Amino acid sequence: MHPLRIALAQVAPRLGDLDANLERHHALIQDARAGGAGLVVFPELGLTGYQLQDLAAEVAMRLDDPRLARLAAETRELSAVVSFVEEAGDHRLFIAAALLEDGEVRHVHRKVFLPTYGQFDERRFFAAGDVVRATPSRLGLGIGIAVCEDFWHLQMPQLLALDGAQVLINVSSSPGRDLAARNEVGLGTATSWRTLMRTYAQLTGSFVVFVNRVGVDESMTFWGGSEVIGPSGEAVFSAPFFDDDLYLVDVNLDEVRRERIALPLLRDERLELQARELGRIIAERAGMAADTTADPGAEPGLDVSPRTVAPAEPIRLRPRRRVARGQP
Repeated sequence: MHPLRIALAQVAPRLGDLDANLERHHALIQDARAGGAGLVVFPELGLTGYQLQDLAAEVAMRLDDPRLARLAAETRELSAVVSFVEEAGDHRLFIAAALLEDGEVRHVHRKVFLPTYGQFDERRFFAAGDVVRATPSRLGLGIGIAVCEDFWHLQMPQLLALDGAQVLINVSSSPGRDLAARNEVGLGTATSWRTLMRTYAQLTGSFVVFVNRVGVDESMTFWGGSEVIGPSGEAVFSAPFFDDDLYLVDVNLDEVRRERIALPLLRDERLELQARELGRIIAERAGMAADTTADPGAEPGLDVSPRTVAPAEPIRLRPRRRVARGQP
């Protein structure tokens, strides 16, 4: 048996108050350690709050920031996933999530997919990450970290699992939307997230850890509902909506081995087929190859051919008969 206790820090960070949020992270890491946790996970931008907009540059930290180093120092014999605004050496700002272990910043994931629909406008303030990597962990298995919107794109959990992740961690700041009795739990956002988490867990044979924040930033209300899903797709734990708390969840990591042997979906992925077909699609969309789905006559890079309209027949007017004055 390979047991692990996971602490889900479903918290409400103070918007723009980096010092207060750092202090709470320090305290919750100690609480998680006291509770016997080997892994503690905080939500997206737990160190800063979400609705930062022009405050983003004010609360950004480089990876060599002493404050981040002091937080990492709390992780002796412990793993923690924390999220913050990262400032790169060229001064781009990223929404980042870092794995801290044994006093070090072990791995950093920069949010790849930045939503710009509905109430979201992340691309206005942040740069998009362009690297997807799983990382080894002191826990004895691979960890794959993603940030919120990343998991609304199929390729993210698949790539992380194929790269060696056995635990997929999504840190989120998901606002509540679609309050309606027709949804499974009365909240459409929660129903959608729960469907995604269960699907990814089963298709990749991985544990999925989803930690969503609570509280209010400006006009956004965040619903919590953090979860741990087993590799069979069954929920191990579901946190209450809207409650600010630290939840301890026990899992048996040997379930990954058992599920992947019983249902070897990840093993049977045809990566060479996927790479070949993706290469074809990319070439066709870029106009570097004939598009097999395009209309006949469409220009390279376009899939619809402009309509060709035949010139109209000239209108022939009947000559008007001139009538002399005084004639009928």
